[in-house]
Amino acid sequence: MHGHRSPNVSNPLLLLLLSVAQLMVILDISAVNVALPDLAADLDLGRGDLGWTITSYSLVFGSLLLLGGRAADLLGRRRMFLAGLAVFTVSSLAAALAGDAAMLFAARAGQGLGAAMLSPAALSIITTSFHGAERARALAVWGAVGGAGAAIGVLLGGALTELVSWRAIFFINLPVGAVVAAGAMHIVPAGRDSARWSGLDLRGAVLATAGIAGLVYALSQAETAGWTSARTLGVGSVALLVLALFATLELRTATPLLRVQRLADRAVGGGFLMMLTASAVMFGSFLLSSLYLQTVLGTGALETGLAFVPFAAVIGVGVHVARQLIERLGVRIPMAAGFAVTAGGLLVLSSVSADGSYVADVLPGMLIVGLGLGTILVAATVSVLTGAADEESGMLSGLNTTGHEVGGSLGIAVLATIATGAAGIGDAFLLAAAVAAVGSLVALVILPSARHFLPKLALTPHIAVH
Repeated sequence: MHGHRSPNVSNPLLLLLLSVAQLMVILDISAVNVALPDLAADLDLGRGDLGWTITSYSLVFGSLLLLGGRAADLLGRRRMFLAGLAVFTVSSLAAALAGDAAMLFAARAGQGLGAAMLSPAALSIITTSFHGAERARALAVWGAVGGAGAAIGVLLGGALTELVSWRAIFFINLPVGAVVAAGAMHIVPAGRDSARWSGLDLRGAVLATAGIAGLVYALSQAETAGWTSARTLGVGSVALLVLALFATLELRTATPLLRVQRLADRAVGGGFLMMLTASAVMFGSFLLSSLYLQTVLGTGALETGLAFVPFAAVIGVGVHVARQLIERLGVRIPMAAGFAVTAGGLLVLSSVSADGSYVADVLPGMLIVGLGLGTILVAATVSVLTGAADEESGMLSGLNTTGHEVGGSLGIAVLATIATGAAGIGDAFLLAAAVAAVGSLVALVILPSARHFLPKLALTPHIAVH
């Protein structure tokens, strides 16, 4: 069945539906951050266990994305999207009803599994349902959801926790999940009739999942265990070795989980590296701003959430600017400029002091950073997915989202270690600024020039979803 409907009927609705599903996944990362104190008190969680509320989700989500993306290619995109949505929604109910730490962590892991199935499938549906400039626009919306969604999550988490209860953060996913599922049954193209299990590279899936899970675990525990501890270095080293083995074996696999050769394409490999860097800076600066507002300025959960609204709004502006620039200049110049702007904003934030204020110390830098990040997130996604053939769109979607998740874990781990007290938060912002500045220079070196990239953007095939 050819499911490509007339663009003006289903495409805006299709994009809205998939964006709402992705927003739900992104919100559940940042909303929970704000709710942690209330949640810990309610379930009697110790400080050592508290991190697992986040880690149990990000560990499963991040490590299964490559498998989720490839499964969307082989088993059908709509099938994977709906299955992931069901798992995510049911797990959200379990999290909302959790009576103790074990049930909460298990439910969060279930949410991570659902997200890893849903997210690459949704991005893959976008990649195959839109073409040319339309695809660049659709990917820009996706980029906006990835950036602004995390900021909106802080607001939603603060509001629900303070006005209702931390459990409302999970309960709210039930009606949203039901509406998205009902809409998807009508709007998302049906896809292939039979699933192709035979082509699924299970050996690669085991290695990639173990390697990424090890890496995310080592990073998430580094702040408490110490960066030079046997646990951090041991698990981290083994994880990197497993990923190296994965890459070597994938080169010799007929239908690999990840076609490693695609990373040699400057747009794909370079875009992935830029996504890792952008997410590290974005999630790291979210954490630092939140820490400064809550621990130094003593701001409450809801007030902290409201403080992030301008950040979300300006990321949207950055996304709009990026879309205009990419259509004319390709990805290299907008990416380098976006990182340079972000570095400038982080430099402004590095001067935060113990007796500062939100309006004077946080807001100006936050607005500049948001503008830069909005530009980078779109440029990275467009870079990785432009030129993706139909049968590899899930694979590259999984790669792109893996960059987003692993990068975020890396940024949070490194910057949280430095950020103790106002002076430490300033130093951490300074390090983030240095990373963004290096990102700007690297973008100029590794990304393809407009001359090479723009023809590919224009020729992105008009793919009928079958």
